[in-house]
Amino acid sequence: MSDFFIYYGLTIIALIITIGAQIFISSTYSKYKKVNNNRGISGAEAARTILDNNGLSDIRIEPVSGYLSDHYDPSSKVVRLSRDNYYGKTIGSVAVASHECGHAIQDKDNYTFMRIRSSLVPLVNFSSYAGYFAILIGCLLGFLDLIWLGIIFEVVILLFQLVTLPVEIDASSRALKKIEEYDLLTKEEKKSGRTVLTAAALTYVASVATAIIQILRLVLIYGNRDD
Repeated sequence: MSDFFIYYGLTIIALIITIGAQIFISSTYSKYKKVNNNRGISGAEAARTILDNNGLSDIRIEPVSGYLSDHYDPSSKVVRLSRDNYYGKTIGSVAVASHECGHAIQDKDNYTFMRIRSSLVPLVNFSSYAGYFAILIGCLLGFLDLIWLGIIFEVVILLFQLVTLPVEIDASSRALKKIEEYDLLTKEEKKSGRTVLTAAALTYVASVATAIIQILRLVLIYGNRDD
């Protein structure tokens, strides 16, 4: 494998995957956040319907600022929806809100991968900083052992992303079932909702692919130096 490909080719591939995934989710969401649903329900109303019918009436729903800043906070038991999705009565808002409720139901069911992901958060937060500094300092001072330690931290982050994949895919699967069960969207709108959720899931697939490429790049660069 040529040095040019190792240094630049793999980086370019990673950038293409990342940017491509972001463009796909942004364009897909932008399309369906403008299409009103025939039921005339907002994201907040859809979320309330799902939560209440699954024994989660104690979970609050709050609007937050930001673009696609929607998330479920298991520590505070709150579903937070970006203002567009909280108030919007569109296909996109119902799909995204239902997905976040899928996470709340996972929490209630003690979904295994969600528990594993939560347990990894402190380690990942540390690894994201420690890995960067270990590689940077190792490069500047020529300490290969420190660089390899940084790569190990990067592998921890990859592990977190791998665990995140089934969590997100399962949340979307639960969301689609609840949309159908409570008739939140019409039959045709459900197909569009599935498209939104599929696009979102692909961003996580792209994150895993990018992380693998970056780790491979580091291993090839510093593995050659080790030789």
